[in-house]
Amino acid sequence: MGSVWFVGAGPGHPDLITVRGRDLLAQAGAVLYAGSLVSEAHMAFCPPACLVADSSGMTLEAMNAWLLEQSGRHETVVRLQTGDPSLYGALAEMAAPLLEAGVEVRSVPGVSSAMASAAAALETLTLPEITQTVILTRTEGRTPMPYGERLRDLARHRATLCIYLSATLMSKVADELRGAGWPNSSPILVVHKASWPGEERILRSTVGTFAALCREEGIRSQTMIIASPALDATRCENTPKSLLYDASFSHEYRQAATAPHAESSDG
Repeated sequence: MGSVWFVGAGPGHPDLITVRGRDLLAQAGAVLYAGSLVSEAHMAFCPPACLVADSSGMTLEAMNAWLLEQSGRHETVVRLQTGDPSLYGALAEMAAPLLEAGVEVRSVPGVSSAMASAAAALETLTLPEITQTVILTRTEGRTPMPYGERLRDLARHRATLCIYLSATLMSKVADELRGAGWPNSSPILVVHKASWPGEERILRSTVGTFAALCREEGIRSQTMIIASPALDATRCENTPKSLLYDASFSHEYRQAATAPHAESSDG
């Protein structure tokens, strides 16, 4: 049997796939890609003889059967997923039957849309003295959230929230943030199809207005919502600075600069 690789395609643009992921596509005998989320442009990395299938119309069982069958025919089989396979990627439920059948399974990380969205808008997700924590989560919809993980519960931390899979639930996101004490004036960043050539859209808004704005703009899929006290830091005065690069801060590679001693006086 060959190996099945779960590869993160990244957020959208083909050049944001990792070098390892691109090289695996180049040697793959079969590729199953998430056509509803992954750009077809990634298929240009595949060899001409590669068998390519789109999983957008398949059930989990059908995908597992396809991967298992192709692993018996090819040395390298790739399951190409959007973003990173370990994040909302059904990795465990797809890998388990393959492992049980004796197939070698490996995974290659990818750039998540949270990072791509922050990069597109030139935002930082962490900021000294403001927030040092990033929460990757989603809003409760048809799939319930575990106890204690409702968006309202997590939002009470006032850390950076990167909210996935919630483009059709923007009003609920706003309600949950307000319920956790976020003022209507709190900044919100919405990025649709981060890094997709010609399709990326960046909207800056607030808790009180972003849901209506997104409805007006027709944004209903493949959208990252970022709520964070660190937003707009690159455009604000008096943004807190990291101690790591402060001249008065010592670390392994640099000694702190010392101020000259004042001359003493005998009075």
